[in-house]
Amino acid sequence: MAPPSPDTVTLGARIGDIFSNARIYFVPRQTEGAPTSRMGMTTVWRPRVRIDVPNVGDAEKTDTSREDSSKKGTKRKRAPPTKGPCEHGVKYRSNCKVCSACPHGRRRPTCKECGGSEICEHGRRRSRCKECGGSGICEHGRERSKCKECGGASICEHGRHRSNCKECGGGAICEHGRERHKCKQCGGSQICEHGRERSKCKECGGSQICEHGRRRYLCKECGGAGICEHGRRRYDCKECASSVR
Repeated sequence: MAPPSPDTVTLGARIGDIFSNARIYFVPRQTEGAPTSRMGMTTVWRPRVRIDVPNVGDAEKTDTSREDSSKKGTKRKRAPPTKGPCEHGVKYRSNCKVCSACPHGRRRPTCKECGGSEICEHGRRRSRCKECGGSGICEHGRERSKCKECGGASICEHGRHRSNCKECGGGAICEHGRERHKCKQCGGSQICEHGRERSKCKECGGSQICEHGRRRYLCKECGGAGICEHGRRRYDCKECASSVR
């Protein structure tokens, strides 16, 4: 008789292990046709077999809950979200000159001296610069929101700037029926210490005062827009009025 092969010996050893680790349970079972008081016994054989799970991919690394906490970085604590205005009363903290202001007291993105990101190479707001083709400039060369032909959002039904329209109750109109920043009684920002509009005050060096000490648009030497081709004030010139008629 030939000796058994190595494979046959290995298979027999495994079967022997299975039977040696098996558990035998005796479960009562009712025999067929017998009364309910008589109970039979049946045998249930359950081997304790452990099947090796093959190492497929990262099957052993699926449980990340026990990962060493030393490998993780420290989680940064965030401040609680703020929905309301800041402590200075400004709704958006980024628009507050105190909370997010530059050393010059302006918003950092719109400050020329700080080189803000919203300032173009021409020294203007990028969105309002015609040369840069800003998104706020319409096809007529005006600010889109203030263009009547484009139906800008700042133009009311009366054809005026909504904030400066008395009939619409614009926000820039004070209780005296004037523009708020030009009202002396309200102490408007455009009123200087001499009681005049700041831009038209000679003592303050207003922007509308030319080097000759006159209103710029009424100065003949500066070629002001208020001076007609006959050398007179446009609204006082009879020749210009007759040509219009």
